[in-house]
Amino acid sequence: MSDASKPGKYASSPCMADDVDPSYFDPLATDPEQARDVVLWRKSERLRLRGLRDALSVAARQEIGRAISDHLRTVVQEKFNGARGKVLSCYWPIKGEPDLRGLMAEWHENGVLIALPSVEVKAAPLVFRRWTPEMQMVRGDWNIPVPPPEAEQVTPDITLAPMIGWTTECYRLGYGGGYFDRTLAALDPRPVSIGIALSAAQIGTIYPQPHDIPLALVVTDTGLRAERTER
Repeated sequence: MSDASKPGKYASSPCMADDVDPSYFDPLATDPEQARDVVLWRKSERLRLRGLRDALSVAARQEIGRAISDHLRTVVQEKFNGARGKVLSCYWPIKGEPDLRGLMAEWHENGVLIALPSVEVKAAPLVFRRWTPEMQMVRGDWNIPVPPPEAEQVTPDITLAPMIGWTTECYRLGYGGGYFDRTLAALDPRPVSIGIALSAAQIGTIYPQPHDIPLALVVTDTGLRAERTER
């Protein structure tokens, strides 16, 4: 990597990959050659970490989902008083992501307003719509189930972000589309963001770029693993 590890070169990235909208990346914000190196490195790390997750058995994935749900329930209770009356954006699990749907239903029953994100305009911030357990879902981008277009549009107070990799500085390695960073940058006030990941997916750095936005917290199957004091 072309001096990409020098600490002064990176401020914070659009989580780029080969399918990112080029308009999302500001080529003047960092050295183009180093930015290309970071893109290639992240692509390689995604493949490696996805491989670790894909190798898990069904039983292991279910146990990880239960453990994360238990820890996340505790975190939301202790830090946000259970989030009752707040809008909490979750996610529909794909590609071996931890399954939190049971916890989503539990929160809904306890008065939390659950939302799910969807891509309604390419290369634009995500849209959040209200979800309830009995709702008839429709197929969205990447065939991910999402609430129907007539579902109420809401703005999250708290948002969960599934991660392929994570750092103790609360940086997130996602799928590379840039949607989550783009969405956080557009929301005002910005929601509290909680990264959800496997404990084994911890990495030293993502080589942050100017558009990367760190999360507030990271929760894994071994508990609350990282928290930023400045948000």
